[in-house]
Amino acid sequence: MSKTVKDLIIIAISTLLLTFLVWLPHLLQLPSFYGLDFSQGFNTIYRNFDGLEYVIIAKTLYDPQAIASLPQSLPANYFAAHFPGYALIILLFAPLLGFLKSMLFTSLLFTILSAVTFYFLLKDFKLSSQPLFLSLLFLLLPARWLVVHSVGSAEPLFIFFVLAAVYWFLKYEQTLKSKLILLTTLFGVLAQFTRPPGILLFIALALYVGWKLLNDSNSNFTRKIRKTLPYFPLLLIPASLLVVFYWYSLTYQDFFAYFHSGDNIHLTFPPFQVFNINQTWVGDIWLEDIVYIFLLGFLGGLLLLKQKLILPGIFVLTYLSAAILVAHRDIARYTLPIFPFLLIAFEKVLISREFKIAFTIIALGIYLYAQNFILNNTAPVPSLQVFN
Repeated sequence: MSKTVKDLIIIAISTLLLTFLVWLPHLLQLPSFYGLDFSQGFNTIYRNFDGLEYVIIAKTLYDPQAIASLPQSLPANYFAAHFPGYALIILLFAPLLGFLKSMLFTSLLFTILSAVTFYFLLKDFKLSSQPLFLSLLFLLLPARWLVVHSVGSAEPLFIFFVLAAVYWFLKYEQTLKSKLILLTTLFGVLAQFTRPPGILLFIALALYVGWKLLNDSNSNFTRKIRKTLPYFPLLLIPASLLVVFYWYSLTYQDFFAYFHSGDNIHLTFPPFQVFNINQTWVGDIWLEDIVYIFLLGFLGGLLLLKQKLILPGIFVLTYLSAAILVAHRDIARYTLPIFPFLLIAFEKVLISREFKIAFTIIALGIYLYAQNFILNNTAPVPSLQVFN
């Protein structure tokens, strides 16, 4: 058995064990663990935001009448803020598992696929001397990611699609095989179909192509235009956004239903309105952690550029440039797709003996943070029966 295969088995088993450890006190319905109450059992995992909302989409496919027939209080247009990728995968496995178990299975499956893709990104492009360690660390950092991939959420799918798109694009840049740009496009389309920020992946890819052409001093304008032709399939990524909107025009009779979905769109101007307590989804003054997220994010993006990792650097800086316009307390979740690349940026620190000691000290804190968050992030649903 090759080392790569062994590493992949370790990654898969580690993901399963880590998820089981997060689920364990809920399965045991512990009345008190470190002062936390798990007596509500595994229903807490099922009821965590936003998984049930995607289950509703999977069951109704955005049909307003079908949504209205379910025992939930949200208006039908609210669900237009949630793109269909995750819901369709839930629907795919639902005949075998039921909707609730399919919701969790999908998150778990794509967490494994995300970690495996990250491993190959590190290994094949020699971005780390310890790709297995960094891939295992990816399952735990940031701590918000541990929460998200342990419950129902679209982030594991989205992060997998982003990592896969970046991987195959870099492979294309190495080999110039046209089928690889088609693979990049496929995963880019799937990312866009899964979450609205998928458009930022396209922008980052377009900026990279533009950067590459600007730095090509050996071609005249006509040749530079000709060199952009192999990248034209990437235009299918924003085109897939139009497909989602067209779907909305059929179900909601409103092509722009996404923009009419209530207060789900948190983009504001000027930037850094997340530090305004009066914003609807902020309402807090304890926001210092967001300062560090932005600081480390921009630092990591610049370090990637310094390390000549241009596309990852552009993606991180593009994503963060949009994130500073988001007025929402949960910036940690909104910026999750950049964190795999930040692990690469800070790789030299993260593989050091000192970091491993520090991480061992804080590991229990990460676990307790995750449990505290999961216990208090549940939808007010009296019965899960209708969601199964």
